[in-house]
Amino acid sequence: MAMKMRIYTIASIAFLLSCASVSASSAVGWHMQAIETNIADKPSLQRGARLYIAYCLGCHSLKYQRYERTAVDLEIPLDIALESMIFTGQKIGELIETAMPEDSKNWFGGPPPDLTMVARVRGNEWLYNYLKAFYVDESRPFGVNNKVFPNVGMPHALLELQGIPREACEAHSEMKCMELKVDEGTGTYDADEYDKAVYDIVNFLDYVGEPSRLERERIGIYVLLFLIILGVFTYLLNREFWKDIH
Repeated sequence: MAMKMRIYTIASIAFLLSCASVSASSAVGWHMQAIETNIADKPSLQRGARLYIAYCLGCHSLKYQRYERTAVDLEIPLDIALESMIFTGQKIGELIETAMPEDSKNWFGGPPPDLTMVARVRGNEWLYNYLKAFYVDESRPFGVNNKVFPNVGMPHALLELQGIPREACEAHSEMKCMELKVDEGTGTYDADEYDKAVYDIVNFLDYVGEPSRLERERIGIYVLLFLIILGVFTYLLNREFWKDIH
């Protein structure tokens, strides 16, 4: 029994030390910018859906989300959604699948992951900074790398919008470069517009991760109000029952 307790204690300490080291390593390096999403902002979600379909859906599906559900939640007329969101020959009621061929694993070294739950798994802050942390790296297969996700195995999908990002540090610097600069005139968006576009995409993915969140929160308020009212009546009834008992 004592041996088991010692083993359990050692394992627990090792686990805590490993967590501490991971936390410390994530705190050192790239400065993560905070982000506060708002899935009640329908214009932002509409822009995010448009950008995702234009630049991300070619590789990354949302196979647990339906076109029709998305259009209804984002207040997009179904005829417009059918015309502007679906380019794979699917029907409005089908799941959002990518047109990527099945042999894409041979191109990227692995199939591009579905991103339906990526905001819940990775977190909005991680996604936001990841999309802003690509930079030119000729040693990588697609010519780019990422400060948040080193040795990333995908191209910079938003390169057309952002422009060509490069490390802003001196090439001979021994310190790890933590500053990026976009070549002037190489992107269709300026820095503020690109930040807004990235925010809209992350906001959309946050919505996709739990489309019913607003409805759940709305119902939750009514449930709490009901319980409060029920509690008041229960208290009054209990007091009435026991008023003559001493």
